[in-house]
Formats: sequence, structure tokens, C-alpha cells
Amino acid sequence: MPGATLPVRPHQGQRPAYTAGMSASVLGVRVIGVPYHLDEYLPDLDFPLRPGEIVRADLPSADVWERLAALYGLVARAVADAAGRGGCPLVVSGDCTTALGTVAGLQRAGVDAGVVWLDAHGDVQTLETTASGYLGGLPLRLLTGYRPELIAARLGLEPVPERRIVLVGARDLDPPEVTYLAGAQIRRSEVAVLSAADLPDGPLYVHLDLDVADPADLPGLRYPAPGGPGPAAVAGALRMLLGTGRVAAVGIGCTWHPGHSAAARIRPYLEAAFASPR
Repeated sequence: MPGATLPVRPHQGQRPAYTAGMSASVLGVRVIGVPYHLDEYLPDLDFPLRPGEIVRADLPSADVWERLAALYGLVARAVADAAGRGGCPLVVSGDCTTALGTVAGLQRAGVDAGVVWLDAHGDVQTLETTASGYLGGLPLRLLTGYRPELIAARLGLEPVPERRIVLVGARDLDPPEVTYLAGAQIRRSEVAVLSAADLPDGPLYVHLDLDVADPADLPGLRYPAPGGPGPAAVAGALRMLLGTGRVAAVGIGCTWHPGHSAAARIRPYLEAAFASPR
């Protein structure tokens, strides 16, 4: 697969923007930056936590699924390396589809993780139901095994059973998503009331799309959904999850347009959550 054999490395040219903040070593996790929104490279994406390494791929001139597979193959390799060494990789990126590479990486390391997905949106659309065609609305559905030929098979990604998924904070759902979730085994919760009793057994992959927070607190979101929790509540849920001792990896979707100070606003809350004793 073109691009998939490239090493994970610091980008030697134009670098993604970082806000000042704790380093990966202080936070006690390996922070992997993926400055992309789907297959669009975002050199100015401002991360709320400083990555210790950057994943960047020379993407092939091919269809979008092959391009994403090349990029997420590198993500999977970095995650598998960190998890295989007993670490808890933290992947920060510009979208939610990067989660496909993160979960694939955990599986390569022998970690069969359930999923806790915090997001203002359902992310359970399909190509057959989406009205917009936006691929960023599909990742959770793809993780359940929808049309594996698109990307899961290319990554070696095995489906996560619906019963091992919890969707948290989703409030902006399209009608097909409402219909699907009504019949699915995916559990639902709100950020403020999420507890350990809501979680699947075993190790966990925690996905945090920061648009789960109220857009009044995070300017510049690509798809703002009013009525969400404040950043303190979001950080509290993350702290609770980390406190279970079962989190194998975390993915943070920085789903905002660069340059709106969202990263600086959320950074202290995230740092506090990761710095709490676990």
C-alpha cells in the first residue's frame, strides 16, 4: 500500500501548531499527533496537548479509502508499538475517523477493547444513509463492522460488537442514526451521568470528540451542537474513565477549524484530567 511503509516521524518541514502545555512525559502518556481531517493535511491544526511524535503520510493518488488506509496504517503501527510496550497511547487528530487506526493498533497489540465514544454526533451513518456524503459521520458504524471492504479489511480491523460500545453525549442525530440506534445494542449515556456501571467489561478505547462540549465554550467547531456540557464536565467524565485503570488508549478529535483558540480553552481541563492520580 503506497505510503503505509513510511516511518512515524517528526515532520521536518512545516509543523502543526501546538499550544503551550504539559509535555507527553509529564502527562504520563505517549501523545501521537495526527494533523489531518480525513485525508486533508492540516499543518496549522492546534493541538490541546503537545505530541511527542507526529504521524504524516505521503498519501497515494487514489480513492479516499485507500488514502485513509495508508494514513491509518501508520497510526495503527504507532499505537501498536506504544500499547505493546505497556503504554497508553493518546492520539490527537483533526477528526474521528482516525479512531479506526487507533483501534486497529490496539488489536495488533493483542488488546480487545470495548469503546466509549463521547461525541455530540452519532457517527453511525452509512454511505447509503448519509445525505451529505461526509465520511466523518461514519467511523463508529465502521467500527461495528459496516462494509469492512472500505477500510477495516485493509487495516486488519476486527469489528467491535455493538454490546461493547457506549455512545455518550450524542444529541445531534440524523433520522437514519436515530433509527439505527433504536435497534442497536449500543448503550447510550450522557456526559454528566456516565459511570463505571455503564462501561463494557475489559480494556477500553476512549474516544473524545471535543465537539461533545457546548460550542459556547469551544469556538470554531466544524459541526457545533448547542446544549452540550461544559468543559469541566467533559474532563470529569474523562477523569472517571481513566480512573478505572482499564483505558488502553485515548483518541481526541480536535474537530475545529484552526486558529480559533479552542485548543487553548480546553487544554487546562484535559491536562488536569490526565494529571489526576490513576
